[in-house]
Amino acid sequence: PYAEGNTDKNNGRPAYYFNTETFRPDYSQEHGKKAMEDINIVPNPYYGFSKYESSKIDNLVRITNLPEKCDISIYTLDGALVRRINKDNPTTFEDWNLTNHADVPVASGLYLIHIDGFDLGEKVLKWFGAMKRIDLDSF
Repeated sequence: PYAEGNTDKNNGRPAYYFNTETFRPDYSQEHGKKAMEDINIVPNPYYGFSKYESSKIDNLVRITNLPEKCDISIYTLDGALVRRINKDNPTTFEDWNLTNHADVPVASGLYLIHIDGFDLGEKVLKWFGAMKRIDLDSF
């Protein structure tokens, strides 16, 4: 509401006042379970480049809309574990540099990404990547 005339809160000048109490975020368990549906990996498909990369030799994709605590497991189509990432921070994303647990670049192909949000539930993503060849002549 608009407060006219002399008010003590604004040195005698008119002022608008509002309240944001009704706009607080919902941190309920049910809201967290619904939010698990929004988890995604970008870019998908990956064609040798993403805007998250900072140099010619980087390979990077981002898993977005993650809960604060989750386990991310990346598998090949035949079920072999490629990489496991344990996320325990307040950011809503996690970057994957497209390497396996031994820091060897992954091959082009289809991958399954399992996100375990513990009490919030689980989510499985399908991701395709066409990896680029490293061009050592451009350095």
